[in-house]
Amino acid sequence: MTEEQILCSASKYTKKFYFNPKYSNLPQKIKDELQIALVIFTEEIGGEIFLYYDDEGGLSIATDHEENDFLYDEIGSGLKVNQLRNEKRELFEQLEEYYELMIMMNPGAVNKE
Repeated sequence: MTEEQILCSASKYTKKFYFNPKYSNLPQKIKDELQIALVIFTEEIGGEIFLYYDDEGGLSIATDHEENDFLYDEIGSGLKVNQLRNEKRELFEQLEEYYELMIMMNPGAVNKE
């Protein structure tokens, strides 16, 4: 995934949430909902989580953790990602539609690599 493709991320290590300014025209309510979901994920599981657009425009979830992070819950991570996908299915579908429209209306806005 490239920086351009990342929608947002959160890190337990830095205690920070990142929202890609490229997508700043999304409503604040959606940004807040994503921030809450990702921060809760890292507080419960640890590590880092990323929401990003894949090469086909689908919204994907990736997690990562530091090698020496023995508190990271790898099994819980997979379960929590599935829970997040199910609970936010409608929002994720809308974000995928937004991405498709953004590309169609402004092809230079997103670089596919």
